[in-house]
Order: sequence, then structure tokens, then C-alpha cells
Amino acid sequence: MNAVQIIVGSMLGGTEYVAEACQETLINLDYKVDIHLKPDLNTIMTNTSLANIVEKNNRNSPQKTVWIIFTSTHGAGDYPDNIQPFVNDLTNCAQDLSTVSFLMIGIGDSNYDTFCYAAKKLSKLLISKGCTELTAIKTFDMSEDIDPEDLAPQWLSVNIDLLSI
Repeated sequence: MNAVQIIVGSMLGGTEYVAEACQETLINLDYKVDIHLKPDLNTIMTNTSLANIVEKNNRNSPQKTVWIIFTSTHGAGDYPDNIQPFVNDLTNCAQDLSTVSFLMIGIGDSNYDTFCYAAKKLSKLLISKGCTELTAIKTFDMSEDIDPEDLAPQWLSVNIDLLSI
């Protein structure tokens, strides 16, 4: 069973709903999913290490870890409050993160010039720490995409092969 860590940055809860809808999709596709609504880098890395040990024992080879990050942007391009400690810890992290691959899903409103800016900044930070971006950032525009809670799981289902690393 493949393991996925879902990391959520949300101010008002909308992004959380989108992440939970994708969590359900992944579980239905036989993924083991841990969702982090108050992301803590140490907890995520512990979950990642445990998942890798299980996968290594089952496959006799090291397994890459997949993080799917869902985040909105707050204010003038800022991170949501709940993900800020994770970002701070990640910024100061000296650990090798080259075994981490990630998908970034940004949720925002293109009427603002900081559309999905938090997702873009976090993606660059992860890459600078050695993580592998599995595909370009997927964005959902709240001024055009009526229901990202339906659209995101559909997008994930169509692109599920990205998680087969």
C-alpha cells in the first residue's frame, strides 16, 4: 500500500474541505493517507520514515515519500496561519529531503495579484530543500472553479500515476 502525507494550509476551512475530499479519493484507491490540518514537520517526517520502513520491508528497496500540499494564500501573499510553523521549520531544516516528492495544489482567487502565491513560494522552498516536484502546481481559481471539492479529486484521479514514483 502506498503512503501519502497530505499537508493543509487553510485560514477559513475551504482548502481543508478540498484536501479531505482528495483524502477520500486516495483511500478508495488503496492509499494509506495521513492528513495534517496543523502540519508539524517533525510529525510528518516521523510518519514519512515509518511509511518508508514498511515499504522497504515489503519491497526490499527504499521508497520515496509523497506529500500532497494543499494551501490557500492569505492577505498579501502570506501563508495561512496553520501552516506557518511548518514553513518556518522547513526553512530551517538541514535534513536531506531528497526522498520526498510532492504535488502542490493552490487554491485562490485570480482577482488578486497574489493568486496562489503561498503555493508558489512553498513549492520553491521544497525544491530548494531537495524535494522533487511531480508536476507543475495545480491551481483552482475560486472566481472560476465553482466547486474545487469536486474538481480536485477528479484531477487527482486522472493524474494518479504521478504518485507511482
